[in-house]
Amino acid sequence: MSKTVTIIGQGYVGLPLAEEATKAGWKVYGYDVSERVVAGLNSGHSHIDDLADEDISGMIQRGYEATTDPSCIRESDVAVVCVPTPLGDAGSPDLKFVESATKTVGENITQGATYILESTTYPGTTDGICRPILEETSGLRAGTDFFMAYSPERVDPGRTDYQIKNTPKLVGGINAESTEHAVGFYSDFIDTVVPVQGTKEAETSKLLENTFRHVNIALVNEMAKFCKELGIDIWEVIRGASTKPFGFMKFTPSAGVGGHCIPIDPNYLSYEVRNRLGYPFRFVELAQEINNSMPRYVVSRSSELLNLEAKALNGSKVLLLGVTYKPNIADQRESPAVPVASEFLNRKADLSFHDPHVETWNLADGKSIEREPDLEQAVKEADLVVLLQAHKDYDLELIRTSSKLFFDTTGKSESPAEFKL
Repeated sequence: MSKTVTIIGQGYVGLPLAEEATKAGWKVYGYDVSERVVAGLNSGHSHIDDLADEDISGMIQRGYEATTDPSCIRESDVAVVCVPTPLGDAGSPDLKFVESATKTVGENITQGATYILESTTYPGTTDGICRPILEETSGLRAGTDFFMAYSPERVDPGRTDYQIKNTPKLVGGINAESTEHAVGFYSDFIDTVVPVQGTKEAETSKLLENTFRHVNIALVNEMAKFCKELGIDIWEVIRGASTKPFGFMKFTPSAGVGGHCIPIDPNYLSYEVRNRLGYPFRFVELAQEINNSMPRYVVSRSSELLNLEAKALNGSKVLLLGVTYKPNIADQRESPAVPVASEFLNRKADLSFHDPHVETWNLADGKSIEREPDLEQAVKEADLVVLLQAHKDYDLELIRTSSKLFFDTTGKSESPAEFKL
């Protein structure tokens, strides 16, 4: 085996996969339609949190090459599609990037090669959407002339304990031979590769993983609301429940869910259930309703805290700390800070932000929020400081004690219960 792979999409999923493959001796082409991304990578510059510039330089030394030329697929034994799958109109999955990437593969795939889809999607996409595109554009037959499989990405940006190599990899092919070829590829550089029955099972496994998180986050978010009304410290409740060594998994309330998975992926399954079966996936839709309510709840709680100081939210200086979707990274995809900020602005707050990972921040409507250059001064001058992400750069106790009012939505500070979510 010549061990050449083209990875289509060089973002948070494709680039770490490319790095791990190069370490195992694979010749890796990183195909991307963005000339800016490709030029940056070939110059040794990383554009994602999980890889530094020196990591990219190491990949290049091992033979990695970023390119906008899809002809590299013709030289490859494997083509892996790692492109975004955003939500379209009415919450339906938008597969335009998957379809475009698959067409590109089909125009270049050769006899005996393997196509693998890693993008999150609804059950049936690999076999029902991608297979016809590949067969029509290539003139080859899937399962005999070339092989097809689905293997869900399990990348968690910013995480250091579980990465590509030591996170078990699910693989489901359109037939046994396809599964075998895909398992052989991943087994070369991933410790544990787990074959499942087929592509639909692999696709649905990914959706179950994130639906599980979505629903449990919604559970603690709703509990946080009524515990506040009942005078119960939800954070102490969670700490107590977490001491049970079995039958409980810790989830914590927050200002809302963000990132590339939880706010989006469960909707694929909900959409498919409604579309194919004609009834709702009620757990997902309820969880979405609860989690979407949290930004407004954060602002309402903030208003209550200001009222205790005889101040109106209208005109008060509010400082948001941490506007990324999770701590210690620059990734802002689906960050709950955006609807939180929009609600503050709707209520006429004088809003600014600070984040060590974000220099400029624009909301969906194009409004730009002022970034405070001097954190210490901004904290002292704000009428209210709202912690949305507890970045490790923040000295939370110093910030808390320096603030006129400090509202912690993360539970990471030593604030009393009434000043936590």
